[in-house]
Amino acid sequence: MKILVTGVAGLVGQMLARQLCAAGHDVIGVDRRRFADVPAGLHLCHVDLRKRAAEEVFRHYRPEVVVHMATIGHLFAESEERYRVNLGGTRAVFEQCRLHGAAHAIFVGRHTYYGAGPDSPLYHTEDEPPLGLASYPELADLVAADLYAGSALWRMPDLVTTVLRVCYSLGPSGHGTLATLLKRRLVPAVLGFDPLAQLMHEADVVDAIATAIRARPRGVFNVCGPSPLPLSVLVRETGRRLVPIPEPLIAAALGRFGLPKLSRGALGHLKHSIVVDGSAFRRATGFVHTRDEVQAMTEFAAAFPARRPRPA
Repeated sequence: MKILVTGVAGLVGQMLARQLCAAGHDVIGVDRRRFADVPAGLHLCHVDLRKRAAEEVFRHYRPEVVVHMATIGHLFAESEERYRVNLGGTRAVFEQCRLHGAAHAIFVGRHTYYGAGPDSPLYHTEDEPPLGLASYPELADLVAADLYAGSALWRMPDLVTTVLRVCYSLGPSGHGTLATLLKRRLVPAVLGFDPLAQLMHEADVVDAIATAIRARPRGVFNVCGPSPLPLSVLVRETGRRLVPIPEPLIAAALGRFGLPKLSRGALGHLKHSIVVDGSAFRRATGFVHTRDEVQAMTEFAAAFPARRPRPA
């Protein structure tokens, strides 16, 4: 099968490309970043998805399946480039799928689409709207990209469209929002709050995307693994130290005293849980995660041991 993967130089993209090449697929990778140790069978194209050169890649290779992962979803930076990459890139990918006869498009989004709020349900299902934009406007471009990809279900009926809303990943590569938060020895928390953190091993994330390629489910699906854990348990089991800070002071403390820098909108994720119901994806594809939360935490902690900060 001829499969095009955008964002292939990201860590999950690299793992997916290697798995697909090992399975005998003809894989085309698109990314502006470098990819060290390119596997045999991967055709790597250094192009911008929004430029004419990307259209030439689609015209030349005419992929049967397109996996779109070239989006920015982390909570640690605010950038004008986010809008152009997330929404502009997604629009360009689906337009090229339509023009060049792709049969299946997979958009890999995030479960943070639903937002974190005090009135959120314990488990989010796929038909719920995004409710966190008022408190976290930085996510607007990623939510817009998710909704645009979902609109292809009725705009492009000949294209099998799969939208995946994947929970946090954790593993030895240290990839992803949650892993970035845990790489420091001190992890901030809002005093009086201990939200649930839903995570899955990064290798299971790759397996879930590969399963979606094989099963070709049409629709929007939450993707998750083991049961969620309280943030305090996750921090303790990875060898870190939780630092509860009163809410009026936390914005001033972040980025100082050894604490990570978070955008103001991300503070809601330290107070309220985002937990998704992944049963629809399991029914549609038969996906079963094979690594539990203990393995994910243990492998991450082994790869990134906590270190005490140097004295000032």
